[in-house]
Amino acid sequence: MSSNIKIMRVCLFCKKEFIARTTVTKYCSHKCNQKHYKARVKEGKIETSNKQTIKVIEQPISDIQAKDILTISEACKILSISRTSLWRLTNNGTLKTAKLGKRVLIRKCDLEKLVL
Repeated sequence: MSSNIKIMRVCLFCKKEFIARTTVTKYCSHKCNQKHYKARVKEGKIETSNKQTIKVIEQPISDIQAKDILTISEACKILSISRTSLWRLTNNGTLKTAKLGKRVLIRKCDLEKLVL
């Protein structure tokens, strides 16, 4: 169905003026429509990724401190040191660890002995 109306519009993506034949046309071409869609999808993915990252970063330390057995990353957060420094302490024998399969676990009391 075609119409005889001609409306001046501005493309949402490239911001160029064009003549639209319907009142709901938003883009000057199919190519601009595709590019704008891809940009919106990309922004949505970045936003959800940022939310997940903030959630992981802001994990309360009180939740971690309530545990008796900690993982390497949790122990790093409590001690405020890097993973490399924590591995150096375990390799020197300063900090005792236990392996459960491939996971390395640290008792909280061993961390307290290290600090005190």
